[in-house]
Amino acid sequence: MGKDAKKKPLKAKQPAAKKVVKKVTKPKAPAAALPAPPDLPVAAKPRKRVLKAEARHLAPLDVPAPGDIEVLRRLWETVEARRLAGDAASSHSARLMARGTAKVAQKLGEEAVECVIEATLGNRQPTIMESADLLYHLIVVWVDAGIRPEEVWAELVRREGISGIAEKAARPKAILRAAETTKLP
Repeated sequence: MGKDAKKKPLKAKQPAAKKVVKKVTKPKAPAAALPAPPDLPVAAKPRKRVLKAEARHLAPLDVPAPGDIEVLRRLWETVEARRLAGDAASSHSARLMARGTAKVAQKLGEEAVECVIEATLGNRQPTIMESADLLYHLIVVWVDAGIRPEEVWAELVRREGISGIAEKAARPKAILRAAETTKLP
């Protein structure tokens, strides 16, 4: 009996140790970033058939076209046309600009943060998508501020071939005072 009693605790301890190892090595499903309120229903994971249906419906949007830098000019023209029309009921751009410059700038910041998060996580496709959102909201900022793309391109041409360190050092000191910092931006 003494031998059996000694064997049973050893057997019981070994599987428990394996379970601890399994819990440590096997990743669990990612938890939500923020806790949901207790009265808010939690959505279940979409079923395979729902995901397939979504993929079918979104397939026409998956255009395998080559990239074209001219799309930025066309996008600026579209956003400018929406601003001039001022139809906030049918245009997201017009609605955003109608809410004021602070809201336009806030949206740009939100998209920048989302892009940074996806890039930091190494998520290629979401980074591409968030980059497109970021460029769109940057163009909305330009339109809201009365900036034409050619002005930005001219600044990029001016900086071409200049070291970033040298360019920042050459910025007027008033910019640094306005920013209330001694560090170069």
